[in-house]
Amino acid sequence: MTYKNRPLALLIGITSSFLISNLAYADTYIFASKLITVADSKVHSDKTVIVKDNKILSIKEGKHEGSDQDTFIDLTGSTLMPGLMDMHTHLSFQNEGPSSYMKRFTNNEADYAIQAVNYAEKTLMAGFTTVRNLGDVFNETVALRNAINKGVVVGPRIYTAAKSIATTGGHADPSNGMAKHLMGNPAPVDGVVNGVAEARQAVRQRYKDGADLIKITATGGVLSVAKSGQNPQFMDDELDAIVKTAKDYGMTVAVHAHGKEGMKRAILAGVDSIEHGTYMDTEIFKLMRKHNVYYVPTILAGNFVAEKAKIDGYFPEIVRPKAAAIGPLIQDTFSRAHENGVMIAFGTDSGVSAHGDNGQEFGLMVQAGMSPMDSIRSATLNTAKLLKIDDTLGTIKAGKLADMVAVKGDPLDDISLMQNVHFVMKDGVVFKQ
Repeated sequence: MTYKNRPLALLIGITSSFLISNLAYADTYIFASKLITVADSKVHSDKTVIVKDNKILSIKEGKHEGSDQDTFIDLTGSTLMPGLMDMHTHLSFQNEGPSSYMKRFTNNEADYAIQAVNYAEKTLMAGFTTVRNLGDVFNETVALRNAINKGVVVGPRIYTAAKSIATTGGHADPSNGMAKHLMGNPAPVDGVVNGVAEARQAVRQRYKDGADLIKITATGGVLSVAKSGQNPQFMDDELDAIVKTAKDYGMTVAVHAHGKEGMKRAILAGVDSIEHGTYMDTEIFKLMRKHNVYYVPTILAGNFVAEKAKIDGYFPEIVRPKAAAIGPLIQDTFSRAHENGVMIAFGTDSGVSAHGDNGQEFGLMVQAGMSPMDSIRSATLNTAKLLKIDDTLGTIKAGKLADMVAVKGDPLDDISLMQNVHFVMKDGVVFKQ
């Protein structure tokens, strides 16, 4: 990348990163040998994207450098794409084996918040300019979102669910596995509900806490210290109350689910996305198509826990058989869902695997039968539609926000290139070169 008539960078001291600020200049001209707009399924050659302030002004044929007052970025040999989006992250923690289960006893709010700043920056530098955060500990990702929006720290645009909502003993009950004298009695404010009134209260509490959407754990999970990984954990009336209340507050509902019955109940209640979806079958595929529910696969997380389950002592013994059984199945579930025409939005469950490795999901999707172009579409336009922001993000088009990333070479020829994003622009500002 080169800059015409400019210092290489205007350094700004935000964490350990540098920001290349171009807001002081008239326009920014970005030339790329290849351009994937995602507005169509084509690769366009030798295009210049012109950015004014934080929006895409136009796209021109060939190489244009603008005037002496403009900034020129030369991405010859690279493919330019819309900013990537990950619909399932946990930015304030990361699995590190046995010690991970002790952190709920040793970490304070500040510890999780500081970790989140680090992991958010890694996520952005991996090319993910927008994420959903589906569950935290102390609502710390609400503060992180606000700090990023104010420019205090570096990270992606965040849509956060804050604390997940579970039932007593459910996958997101924070007291699972504790000694009885430590358990207490978690309530809706803690994300634990029983019955319709508490379900409504928990949604309203998330709204009060500043969440953007709702995350529920409709079935058991892999990493929670509880026996079942797939049993349904909400009754129909509780799910109905959550979804209706969320809609009153303009919030979508994302659903952690492995088992079929929990998925079926959630889909019929009117949720927006199913996360993981391990034991989906033809009936669930049909229901998802009928009710326009997105599938967020998280193949990377499944592969990660399956590998770690082979290591003695990495997971608690109650977790290990769940990881060994459920983890390896997600990639096959994804393959069948794709073949059956289910709408798919990119998501990794990063925090289970390492933050910054999000791009590995593309290769796993392609291995399972999705085309490279469709895998990129799943992380751009499809994700924007799930977030209901496709009028401003998800494609490279005049009038949309200037979120763009680039890789060297052509990712349609080698999808592994998506793991090595070398150029990141978010909201018209270059964060990585």
